[in-house]
Order: sequence, then structure tokens, then C-alpha cells
Amino acid sequence: MLSSIHVQLTLGKFALFIAGFFFLVAPMAKAGSYHLIIAKHAINLVGDRQKAILANGVLPAPTLHWYEGEHVTLRVTNSMDNPTSLHWHGILLPYEMDGVPGISFSGIAPGETFTYRFQVKQSGTYWYHGHSGTQEQLGLYGALVIDPADGNHAADRDLVIVLSDWPEADPDRTLARLKKQSDYYNFQKRTVIDFFTDIKKLGFWETLSDRLDWGEMRMDPTDLSDVTGATYHFLINGHPPDKNWTAVFKTGQKLRLRFINASAMTYFDVRIPGLKMRIIAADGIPVEPVDVGEFRMAVAETYDALVEPEANKAYSIFAEAMDRSGYARATLTSDSRLKADLPVLRPRTLLTMADMGIAHDKHNSHNQMNMEQSAAPDQHQEHETEHTAPEHTHEHMMHQQHENQAIESHDVLSYEQLKSASPGPLFRNADREITLRLTGNMYRYSWSFDDIKYSDAEPLRVHLGEHIRFNYVNETMMNHPIHLHGLWQYLDNGNGSHNPKKHVINVKPGSRVSVDVMADAPGEWAFHCHLLYHMDTGMFRKLIVEKAGS
Repeated sequence: MLSSIHVQLTLGKFALFIAGFFFLVAPMAKAGSYHLIIAKHAINLVGDRQKAILANGVLPAPTLHWYEGEHVTLRVTNSMDNPTSLHWHGILLPYEMDGVPGISFSGIAPGETFTYRFQVKQSGTYWYHGHSGTQEQLGLYGALVIDPADGNHAADRDLVIVLSDWPEADPDRTLARLKKQSDYYNFQKRTVIDFFTDIKKLGFWETLSDRLDWGEMRMDPTDLSDVTGATYHFLINGHPPDKNWTAVFKTGQKLRLRFINASAMTYFDVRIPGLKMRIIAADGIPVEPVDVGEFRMAVAETYDALVEPEANKAYSIFAEAMDRSGYARATLTSDSRLKADLPVLRPRTLLTMADMGIAHDKHNSHNQMNMEQSAAPDQHQEHETEHTAPEHTHEHMMHQQHENQAIESHDVLSYEQLKSASPGPLFRNADREITLRLTGNMYRYSWSFDDIKYSDAEPLRVHLGEHIRFNYVNETMMNHPIHLHGLWQYLDNGNGSHNPKKHVINVKPGSRVSVDVMADAPGEWAFHCHLLYHMDTGMFRKLIVEKAGS
């Protein structure tokens, strides 16, 4: 009996020794504690003092550096007199921590502090922003940089490039104006002079037919963006173009540029003249490297690019608004005394009937949109739809000329080029297909899914573990960046097991895009267009992932 007890004690001590040894040598999950205070401020960006809503008093909000595997504790204090919230865009976490009032929690009341707690399960470039009213556009947004567990940074230095649009008018007043007159901010409309110029080039009937088409849709071919012109100022890291945010690099450094489109309503075409960009990640996820001269950023997307600038040179980071109404700019230089040439803003681009998914017949101007013959999901080139038309309008020919000039000078990234760096799941046939029509009425400025605005819509319900194939069919004349909270969207772009996974999918006018989604996170998740005013007016749904038996 004593011998047996002795053996048990010896084995017990040995087990404790082994456990203690591994406790000492095994990597500990890091724990990070952060505190953000949200308050109203008055700032002067464009010559007048304006209201801003900032975290910790800075624009953008502080860049948060996390680590894959880190246990995050983040307190957010509301120092305002109205409710607020913060959403962790693209971050996988319990739905109660997602930060969407009315879905995942009740919001943060005035004077209160809410504590977010979750473990970081990913790495890459992400961002965070307010999800209450229009607070996001008033400055409540910031970058998230998550280092991978293996410590591989792929570059000598990281630079965060946050793009945004700053409103000259109060966003709530801007939205009210759009509801009363949807083209209120379109300052680039065609004129009577354009009409007679087109008659000379195209003939009377072709020109008249084109104008009737646009008139029936209550839209103008310059309607690339809802809010444009002098209404917005475009920023990089909180700096307008005349302030020229500048980063100084050392000779021989390889730089990783972490681009984040934190704007409310603006798509940007990004290029660095004289410097090739190697895209290595999209929406935080590594992709097979692709060298480009330009890429388009839909609202809320992120892209990581490697660049290797030469010594004794300065380069302009140039981000044109999609409708060419303005730009954001910054400078990369090896010497702060060097100045980069500012690129010329390119001519405005005009939409065509082909861009709308409508074949334009010379003598029949009222064709219906054919949704099934939509463009391939190639989102970033300058309106490079696959539609063809029997007759090309003057606008289409001019658009094609501008596009050809751009492609001759540099390569433009397309969604088709995005390939996941590692194989994704081998999707079986979908358990269910759900088609969502992206709908809206530009005249009344209302936006929705399936012609039902959020306040009138039932939640979408799926089962935990289901494979869902979502088909997005855009029946409107606008681009829509569709964001699904809590779950990845695997974009079907023809690359099979290397289809990229993204948290935002841009859907062009008149196009159909399909994504695969694994319902692997239980809870209630927001599902919406990330154009702020489209979301606020109804293009929003709740997706409920239910456990079996619930």
C-alpha cells in the first residue's frame, strides 16, 4: 500500500513538473487594455470651425495596434449628450461585441462606458467606426492594424493611409436635401451646349433618344456619386490636399501601405505616379501578389500594397474621387525638402446606357434593364462592363477613350485578379440560395433590398453551419458596397478554391454578383450597403444565424 501511494505521489509531482514547464515555455496569449473617449469637438479643416465627433480628440481616431490571439479589453466612454457606438469593421467576434445599436446591443448612452471584450482571431488591416446616425462621417473612424502570430510583416515599415470625405454641410441636413431633391449635389450636369455638340457628332435622333433614356430614369450620366462637388473635401489621415500629409522613408526601405477607405459616400481611384504598387492583401486577407498602377476602393474596403521607392525622390499618393470632383493627396519622400508633382485631375467620366445594363437602340430608347446579362464581377476598372450595345453614344466613346488612355499608362486592378493566397474551404453545393435585389428610387432618394426598407423587413434567418450562396442583383444606377457583419463573403470571381474572402463586396450598376457565406458565427448580424445615406434610408437587413433547435 505504501509503495502504491509513493508511486502515485511521484507521478503526481512529475505531472505538476511537466505542466509547470509548459506553462513557462508556452507562448502566453497577450492581453491588451484600451480606452477611447468619444466627445464633440470644433475643428478647422477647411477655413471654418465645424462640429466633429472624435475619439480621444483626434482625426482620424487613434490607430489601434492589436496582435493575433490577443485578449482585448476596450472601454468606450460617451462624453456626449446623445448615444453613440463603435463597430469593429471586419473583425470576427461575439455578436454582442459587434457594436451595432438595435441589433447587437443598445448603444452607449450619454455619460456611460461600455466595455468590449473579445479575443482577436485574425491579422491584417481593418478599421473601426461609429454606427450611430451620421457620427461616422463627422470623424468617428480609425484604423486597426493586427500583427500576425508568426510576426511576418512583409516590409521594413508600415504606413496607414486612411481616406475619407469631410462634409462641408451637416450630414443630417445633406441627407434631408437629398430626400427633397436627389440631384441637389450634382454640379456636373450636361448643359444645352453639350446637347447641340452631341447633335453635331451623333445626329439629332441619337442624341434625343439618349436624353429621353436618362430622363425616364430621372438620372443624369454624371450621377456617379450622390454627394459631390464643393460639398465634400477629401482627406488622407485627416489632412486636406493643401496640408499634404507627408511620410519620410529611408533609403532602401520596403514600405507596406495600409489603405483604408473610411469615407461615408466616396469611391476613390488610387495611384502613385512613377511607383508600382504590389497588392498583397484585400480586406485584411492575404492575396496572391499582383502588380498594379491603380486600384479603385469602394467605401469601407481596405487594401495593402508594397512599394519600394527610390532614394532622393518624392512621390504623390493621389486618390481621385470616382466622379473626378476632387482628390485626396499625400507625399512619400526620402527628403522632406523634396516635393512631388501633383498629378492633373482627369476628366469627368460619364455613365452610359451600357453601364446601366441597358442596350441602347438608336431608335428605341426605352429598353428594360436585362439583369441576367450582367457584367462579370470586375469591380474596379473604370466602368469596364461586359455589356455591348448596337450603337455607342458619344458619352460611351468618350468614356472608352479615357479608359484606354488609363490602361495604356498603367494597369488597373480588377476583382478578377484577386486570388486568396491560401486555398479556402471546398464548398459543397449550397444548402440554400438567397437572391437579394438591390433596389432604390433615386427620385425619392430611398434605398432598400427587394423594395422593402429595413423598418418594414423581416430578418433573414439561416442555420448555424449552413452554406448560403447570396446573389446580389443590382437594379439601381449606383454602385453599392455590401457589408456583412461577423461572417466572411467568398467572392465568386472564377478563381475556385482561391476565390477571395472579403467583408465588403462592391456591386456595380446593372450587375449580378454571387458570394458564398459559411454561417459559422451564431447571433444577430447587420447586413447593409456601406454608403452611409443608402444604409440610413433603408438598404439594411438583420441576418440571424440560429443554432439548431432555437
